[in-house]
Amino acid sequence: MAGKRMRILVVEDQSILAMEIELVLRDLGHEVIGTATDLDRSLALASSEPIDLALVDVNLADGPTGPEIARRLVTDHGAAVIFLTANPEQIPSCFSGAIGVMPKPFDDALIRDVVAFAANFVTHKALGPAPRRFRLAPWLLASPDRLDAC
Repeated sequence: MAGKRMRILVVEDQSILAMEIELVLRDLGHEVIGTATDLDRSLALASSEPIDLALVDVNLADGPTGPEIARRLVTDHGAAVIFLTANPEQIPSCFSGAIGVMPKPFDDALIRDVVAFAANFVTHKALGPAPRRFRLAPWLLASPDRLDAC
């Protein structure tokens, strides 16, 4: 694996998709600290272990709580967040502190590229070229040193 080994939380309520993401991340050499399907479980996992990155679906088992999860993971835990969604129009304009959006459906290569992009950002606070289909958060273009821009 090239780059930093990341400690990653997966927040996705589609169990098959969550398992697929977890397998890809582990194959890439990252540590998945857990998977969550809702706000409470995601915050409990984040409180139990440090995380570098969270992949967060916007619409979960408890409703459209992804933006709230992202905001809390960024502000309370210092994690970088990437949204996963088939409905990017549901993401708040400020992105709740997330660094970008990975649209569904996605493949293993996009997961690899997006996590490498995030690892570079977490480690160096540097923006490299954005992966294909990855939508970078608008606030990040203005102030890449602030994960809590919203």
